[in-house]
Amino acid sequence: MITCMILDDEPFAHQVLEHYIAQTAGLSLVAKYRNAVEAFEYLNKNKVDILFLDIEMPLVNGITFLKALSEPPVTIFTTAYKQYAFEGFELHAVDYLLKPFAYDRFEKAIEKTGLLKSKTETPGDTLLVKDKQGLINLKQQDILYIEGLKDYIKITTTEKEHVIYHTLKSMLEKLDPRLFVQVHRSFLVNKQHINRIAQDMLVISNQTFIPIGKLYKKELLGQLKA
Repeated sequence: MITCMILDDEPFAHQVLEHYIAQTAGLSLVAKYRNAVEAFEYLNKNKVDILFLDIEMPLVNGITFLKALSEPPVTIFTTAYKQYAFEGFELHAVDYLLKPFAYDRFEKAIEKTGLLKSKTETPGDTLLVKDKQGLINLKQQDILYIEGLKDYIKITTTEKEHVIYHTLKSMLEKLDPRLFVQVHRSFLVNKQHINRIAQDMLVISNQTFIPIGKLYKKELLGQLKA
């Protein structure tokens, strides 16, 4: 079960999110707060999978709150203000729901987290590859990016690198399309690990710079905004 928490100072926003969470199989609301201080105390002692976070709140706004967390949950911003979208992306928020939002938009945000898929162990959660040491089962969500090197590819994860005999094209067919996007003829990137876009370069969460090919830029920007 995916555990959820709401932090929003508006009672109506709570009602909407509670209703959406209740009608989504696999989600469970375990905490809800209108006060950032109480929410902070809760997260210091407990872990949740998804945080639905408002931005404009009294005393402490959502962006300041998220920056203060040492181990933030997967975060989905819920706000009535468009101007915070870029800063939300910089803080690795999975999505940015602009109030008022319908249930189908809420569903898309949940899909972007990749959590329901990984919790239910559906095909595509892992990737079986073979390197010099033998077969390795990699979690797709832990893969940062994949680089094509002629007849080989280099898979960079949050922990290490794996060089295997494979083509980039055939590898793309095995990956979860909700997680991965081709950004260059030689690079596939996990969208969850994109830190920011700097002109024609992507900055990944491990501070690696990856080029954006002209042929792939429109598709990339479209997926990030979806």
